[in-house]
Amino acid sequence: MATRRIVSRRSAFGIPLRAILSRSYSSSSNTHHILSLAYDHHEPPQGGRDREDSPIIFMHGLFGSKKNNRSVSKDNGRTKTADPKAAIRVLARDLKCHVYTVDLRNHGDSPHAPRHDYLAMADDVAGFISEHGLQNPTLIGHSMGAKTAMTLALSQPTQIASVVSVDNAPVDAALGGPFARYIQGMRRINEAGVTRKANADIILRQYEADDAVRQFLLSSLHRPAGSSVQKFRWPLDVLARSLDNLGDFPFKDPDEARFEKPALFVRGTRSKYVPDEVVPLIGRFFPRFELVDIEAGHWVISEKPEEFLRAVIEFLTPKE
Repeated sequence: MATRRIVSRRSAFGIPLRAILSRSYSSSSNTHHILSLAYDHHEPPQGGRDREDSPIIFMHGLFGSKKNNRSVSKDNGRTKTADPKAAIRVLARDLKCHVYTVDLRNHGDSPHAPRHDYLAMADDVAGFISEHGLQNPTLIGHSMGAKTAMTLALSQPTQIASVVSVDNAPVDAALGGPFARYIQGMRRINEAGVTRKANADIILRQYEADDAVRQFLLSSLHRPAGSSVQKFRWPLDVLARSLDNLGDFPFKDPDEARFEKPALFVRGTRSKYVPDEVVPLIGRFFPRFELVDIEAGHWVISEKPEEFLRAVIEFLTPKE
């Protein structure tokens, strides 16, 4: 069940923000190249908008890809797990807009680079928007993709129409131990020279007991051309060095950067990524935000796809 709250900038939160805002931010002096992102394009039914007109850009989380978040379909008006491309098709169909699912840098089929932080990823997505001539896009991101979306909206607010952040907030937060542990397990798999996914799974069980999480990670194994050995697509050394950056958020002061357009924050009530105490800060960075609580963990979209789709479609449907 989803609970929707519309929270205005003037709401009486009554929670001090001094601790949250105390750290200053200085951008990295390292130069970086904007990368051309791999993507899938999902068209609306005939009679929808032009491909450049108010599309959706969908961004995955850490260790994800453009193939994620596509695990639901509708059959006779009911949502069920089925065709892996169906969730995106539901958005394209019901909102009559084009949907682009992108691979962020160092993920999926997109290029690799030594720098992996939110400013670099946001620049890549801005480059994608410019490259494809997109106008007034909505950014939807989960976890790492959510912080990328927020970063781009705050850095280039005139280019973005609205933002949907799925289970993440504009705040510094420790990323947590599991991700470093996953990288250790995946490094071992790469070193072992496995030829079958089942053998990789045996190794990964030592690092993660949950079968669903293991299968999610193992879905990015592939065989490089001319090889019988399976390897992970990600540059694991780059991601390992970047874990601290991915817990951080580049904007610290909402008086210096603010997104005054509509924003939707969807959080899992069993997740720790968006605690109540950071809601006031969301309201300062995104004063027109709505908050939807869904009874789920961090993997909101895959756990409760029907509730997620309903929240997003309601948010993006023009109000009369």
